[in-house]
Amino acid sequence: MAPVPTPIVGLIGCGHIGQFHSRNLRGSLRSELVPGEYVAVCDRAIERAESFAGITGAKVVTADAEVVFATPGLNAVYICTETAEHPALVKRAAELGLAVFCEKPLAKTLNDVEEMVTAVEKAGVVNQVGLVLRYSPVFTVLKDMMSGPGLGPLLTAHLRDDQFFPIRGHYGSSWRGKFDRAGGGTLIEHSIHDVDLFRWLFGEVERVRCHTRFTSADAGVDPGVEDVAVATFQHAGGHQTTLSSIWHALDDRPSTRHLEVFFEGGYFATDHDFIGPIRYQGRRGPVEEIGADEVLARYGKIAGLEGELLQLAGRGMYEDFAFLECVNEGRAAFPDFRTALRAHVVVDACYRSAAGSQEVDVPKP
Repeated sequence: MAPVPTPIVGLIGCGHIGQFHSRNLRGSLRSELVPGEYVAVCDRAIERAESFAGITGAKVVTADAEVVFATPGLNAVYICTETAEHPALVKRAAELGLAVFCEKPLAKTLNDVEEMVTAVEKAGVVNQVGLVLRYSPVFTVLKDMMSGPGLGPLLTAHLRDDQFFPIRGHYGSSWRGKFDRAGGGTLIEHSIHDVDLFRWLFGEVERVRCHTRFTSADAGVDPGVEDVAVATFQHAGGHQTTLSSIWHALDDRPSTRHLEVFFEGGYFATDHDFIGPIRYQGRRGPVEEIGADEVLARYGKIAGLEGELLQLAGRGMYEDFAFLECVNEGRAAFPDFRTALRAHVVVDACYRSAAGSQEVDVPKP
């Protein structure tokens, strides 16, 4: 990829996840470790876009994405809208030669995801997906610890991922209850993070067995937007792992992930999906723990970060900093659309398994 000018960024979609990236963009640019300007914001609710502009100082404020795309000098765009709108916006960005950061899931259907991958790769634009667990210090350190000698074969792992149904509360995403706008429920919308994490930590998934349930009593939630998904993954290494993904009505319970991993001679666990702590036990001796500060310090060594960059990582901003840096340097970003495609292939296999009440093969890369 040829280098592009200083990142000139627009953001489309000023909801909950848009707020997260807007904060990170501002923090990254204020650090002056990467150049750039945050110039345009867009939301169908113009008052939300105006609120963003009041904080960011964005000069372009609109309810029309085409106005963002027409912003003079724009060379990068964040797409943080509801899932159903991602494909058209990504294709438009690619057509204009813009670097594009798109939130997960990329699209409602596997076919749409494949078309989006083709669009950004054919255009040769920098592309990144919001699979934020790839920038999680705790999972990066955990992966490093699991590569240590003497653990023996991996036996199994289980992840429980739960949060309250995100149609209310601070998420306020009523569209997530609509099948035609979300494409599914907790599995595709939330646990595509977990599927990507399982591939990263435990290897390619070759077969799946999945069960889904729709139990929601909330008004406005369509059948097909499952609130329970339980999956067993058969990995290329011969081991099996399991995932339980749950959307509940415990509104005062935070979004949590609990992961346990068993090797023949080792045990690892964490209840936090960002900073730690991590519990571990060897073949002999008690369970030990490394706290959040040590997790972050180890992450810095693994990722080659120190000083202000490590501080950005500790505040959850490094995902967006990395995208801006890749735009500025004209190099490939990660995780890219093709990485996300592999997670979508597994999710699609899970839904096919649930629909047919049988184990199914996952197509190979």
